[in-house]
Amino acid sequence: MEATGLKKGGIYRHFSSKEELAAEVFDYTWEAAWRARLVHVDDKANGIEKLKQLIANFIDHRSPVAGGCPILSTAVDADDGNAVLRARVAKALRFWLRRLQAIVQGAKERGETRPEVDARAVATLIVASLEGALM
Repeated sequence: MEATGLKKGGIYRHFSSKEELAAEVFDYTWEAAWRARLVHVDDKANGIEKLKQLIANFIDHRSPVAGGCPILSTAVDADDGNAVLRARVAKALRFWLRRLQAIVQGAKERGETRPEVDARAVATLIVASLEGALM
């Protein structure tokens, strides 16, 4: 309301429901947080360096969104009340995990890691560690 100068009714009339508004807010905040995590990630770096850069961005640069990581904050709030929002959070989490998994798998294929490294397990461990540290 402060940013737009609109009253509550003026904002709500642009959405079919509070759930839709919440989902759009989540999408916006997740995109902003993800862009912040990509700062200083060198596309030409090897997989291990990319992972280090992504993790460093998560740790060293505060989220541009108040309240920390939108995935964690929203998942806690939407766990039992808003199916639309819960689905958006799950989709964002899958995206993050797949992105990390692809980096690890690429590193594995280029011989940058041990052959037995499980890319999915590494991605899950990174996300769980970072989100757990925020919690």
